[in-house]
Amino acid sequence: MSQTLRWGILSTANIGRSLIRGIGLSEGNCAQGVASREWTRANEWAKEHGIPRAFGSYEELLASNEIDCIYNPLPNSMHAEWTIKALEAGKPVLCEKPFAVDAAEAREMVAAAKRTGVLLAEAFMYRFHPMYDEVLKVIASGSIGEVVTIRSSFTFRMTDRGNIRCSGPLAGGSLMDVGCYCVNLARRIAGCEPVRAQALERRTTVDDTLLGSLEFPNGILSQFECSIENFPRSRAEIAGTEGMIAIDSPWFPGEEQAQFELRRGEHCQTITTPGANNYQLEVEDFEAAYRTHRPPRWTPDDAVANMAVLDALYASAREGEVAKI
Repeated sequence: MSQTLRWGILSTANIGRSLIRGIGLSEGNCAQGVASREWTRANEWAKEHGIPRAFGSYEELLASNEIDCIYNPLPNSMHAEWTIKALEAGKPVLCEKPFAVDAAEAREMVAAAKRTGVLLAEAFMYRFHPMYDEVLKVIASGSIGEVVTIRSSFTFRMTDRGNIRCSGPLAGGSLMDVGCYCVNLARRIAGCEPVRAQALERRTTVDDTLLGSLEFPNGILSQFECSIENFPRSRAEIAGTEGMIAIDSPWFPGEEQAQFELRRGEHCQTITTPGANNYQLEVEDFEAAYRTHRPPRWTPDDAVANMAVLDALYASAREGEVAKI
């Protein structure tokens, strides 16, 4: 095992830029190589980001002895194929969210990880931010009473309809791109898996806007809005019998510091927490799992559970009925 964990990046997707920065902030990690189906593009991208090696195919990167682990930010429809190929090549994988196109694919990925004994994790960076530890601590203290509802939004306007987020064949759409965050947050706050889902959507080539509702077995209800055609908005509210928590920046809480509001009656308190680079913490958790052979903070089974909820929401939107999960 090398002293420095050498990362290989599958594709030159824009999200890779954020992960590269997180790698650079993480002691003991380096971005060693990037692969593209066009070597020229990979080489240009490698030079731009100070990456030593460029590969003209994904297969070449997976076969390289210079690469210890893989970050997979390929289009959603390619996550399962190339994650499984990486695992079978003995390369641990941090796979960008959403984990797969559906829960069935996600289960195949987890099965491959268990079969090969190679580390696999989903890259949901927001949840590593220390602000959420404080949010959960406040909830556990009873400060807002019994949690009743969880509401969230993650919307933006995509003007380039040629973008992969607008591609049906590549498994784009608002739920896959940003709604998965809302689902993940609701599951984490509720502390259990939802049993029923309902959704409405505006659809062209993909679900451009989707409104979703989830019912949890402990009585908590969740509603969210996600969109790739709407005015940019991000917010989360957790309401209980005695108060509520409001988070104005739930997905990118802040590197310098983060904050959320705790409201009880007429009293409103702003709670400030340390900031952090979400991607750095994600990389460091993956590295620790790699070096100590312990599970990552969130196992890939959590990714399967998240995809099962997305499946149910799509089924509800398609069939016009409440879907069981």
